[in-house]
Amino acid sequence: MALYNVMEEIVRDVLMQYKDKMQLTCQCERCFNDIMAIALNELPPRYIANEEYGPYVRAAHVADRQGATNIILIVTKAATFVSNSPRCPVMNPVTSKTTV
Repeated sequence: MALYNVMEEIVRDVLMQYKDKMQLTCQCERCFNDIMAIALNELPPRYIANEEYGPYVRAAHVADRQGATNIILIVTKAATFVSNSPRCPVMNPVTSKTTV
């Protein structure tokens, strides 16, 4: 049985919606994944066993204004952190070759 974390989809949508307003120093896939990982580690997961119920869980988060604001805040903080010290080869071509 496969599990599905709806919060991952919510965080991705928030990041894509607000990426221009966040003034990210880099918009490569590595930086996006770093932002998502940091944000998801601070947010409670919302696992479901059937992806068909994903819209219901998402709707509950949209209806909860404080919860939606909290998600935006956490994604913004993660984006600021990654923008201040990106680990991607685009922004750090010398250091990324020597680190694993």
